[in-house]
Amino acid sequence: MIFCIGKPFVLQKLLLQWIFMADKIEQKIADWFSDAKKVVVAGIGNPIRRDDFVGMKIVQDLQGAVPKNVCLIECETVPEGFMQEIVDIKPSHVLLVDAAILGLKPGEMRLVFPEQVMDFPAITTHVLPLRIFCEYITKMVKAKIALLLIEPEDTEFGEGLTPTVQIAAEKVAVMLQTLLYKIG
Repeated sequence: MIFCIGKPFVLQKLLLQWIFMADKIEQKIADWFSDAKKVVVAGIGNPIRRDDFVGMKIVQDLQGAVPKNVCLIECETVPEGFMQEIVDIKPSHVLLVDAAILGLKPGEMRLVFPEQVMDFPAITTHVLPLRIFCEYITKMVKAKIALLLIEPEDTEFGEGLTPTVQIAAEKVAVMLQTLLYKIG
């Protein structure tokens, strides 16, 4: 009999929890993408606020790995600065990927729709609230919009994701790549 104590056991437990949670998220995103024609995936985050960078990291990991009907945008901390670019693309679906303090475990995520943004106790650092951003894009291009929000562990000043959020980011990038090729 093998006993696993300490950090490897904790990481194994986190990975198993993530796999269970990811199955639910993956199915929700797959259902949401079911009628997608042209998709924008916009990564949001601050490169000097540790896990706040997770949305940007996921989009960077997807560069060169998605079909031609998918446009990747690195918004950093100003998604509102890319509103016209998104409108010009005329997507059927816009997925915003961002860190959000939702009261979950670090690395856990939720797929949230604009009408739910007011219901979530998320804390945002954006000048223009994401709810208003979503309303504008919906009005201008009639696109379906969703937010993939990932719980950060550390948003203090510094570079690099924490190990837990790094694992989540890698898994999300692979999951999105797979799902985006199914619609491509």
